[in-house]
Amino acid sequence: MPRRLHLVALSLPLVLGAACGDAVSPDGGEGEGEGEGEGEGEGEGEGEGEGECALAPRCDDVAPPVVATRDWQHTSSSLTAALGGARHRGRDLLLAPGDEAWALARFAYGGLDDDIADEDVEVFLRTGCTGDWTSLGPVRTTDDGEHETIHGVEDSGGRVYLRLPELPVGRHRVHFVVAGDGTTADQFIDVIAPGTRYFVTDIDGTLTTTENEEFTALLTGNLPDARPSAAAALTALARRGVQPVYLTARPEWLDERTRAFLDENGFPPGVMHTTLTLTGATGDAAATYKTAELAALSSSSGTALFGFGNKDSDSTAYAAAGIPLDHRYFVEFSDPLGGVRIDDWADVITDAADVTLDCP
Repeated sequence: MPRRLHLVALSLPLVLGAACGDAVSPDGGEGEGEGEGEGEGEGEGEGEGEGECALAPRCDDVAPPVVATRDWQHTSSSLTAALGGARHRGRDLLLAPGDEAWALARFAYGGLDDDIADEDVEVFLRTGCTGDWTSLGPVRTTDDGEHETIHGVEDSGGRVYLRLPELPVGRHRVHFVVAGDGTTADQFIDVIAPGTRYFVTDIDGTLTTTENEEFTALLTGNLPDARPSAAAALTALARRGVQPVYLTARPEWLDERTRAFLDENGFPPGVMHTTLTLTGATGDAAATYKTAELAALSSSSGTALFGFGNKDSDSTAYAAAGIPLDHRYFVEFSDPLGGVRIDDWADVITDAADVTLDCP
């Protein structure tokens, strides 16, 4: 059963504009609740079977610290927070050992995505998703253009940039808490060893049952349904040692709902990227965005081995990234460049069994 999320007011022009993209949604809240998605039960604490790799941890076995709220720095921030639900979001990173690691997030509210500047955000780090949380202290949110671009994230205001200590190979979680009201965001950082393989998958129409299902889901406050066997197929690849990367041209403010969709439908843990825009991208713009994202990912120590999509923009991006033609899968879409059409994700489960086992 789809999970119901809190709806907030959203201006009609914004809804209609985003409807032409990958998807739109309401703000969504904090992502708590039950899910009954496919692949339920995968995650932290579950070991691998014989001849399988362990999945990356979900990093949710130890709750983040609770922070006592305190007065806002600016009255205008309290007014912004009162406009609508929080739409905060962290920016995931896929890094090579020795790369600069940064805590990156944006803090905004309501249907117009208004950010808060010069406000305290408490930052916590859980290295390796083991042990206790480490407090990194309060950091002030930025005003527009105040900070230099880091890992492709331009300062559009309301952002946190904090250099982290060097992180070891593994999965790490950064948790952010707005001091003024206790609302939160999360970021995941995967540091991968040289030679690590990863798959890249689109979300709308590829993992969801239709291209615009997220748009219709916002009208009811539910999350979209996942395609049958999609989570099981990608889990099978992750069990062969292929790292998950979720790449969508959705707008940035859909971060929380996108994470909730992946988690509640049992998709294997991995980094997730949206665009950094308010409206997302479609057509040629989506192809340009995804091509640039994959080029940036190639600077990590990993290799893009599989690509999954359902549109020309995915085909263009995967070809530019050099993903092998027979490892480009397209759901209910005949790729003009010759990739593999699938009408049933179960076919990928069969193919995954032939992938050489190489655990990170």
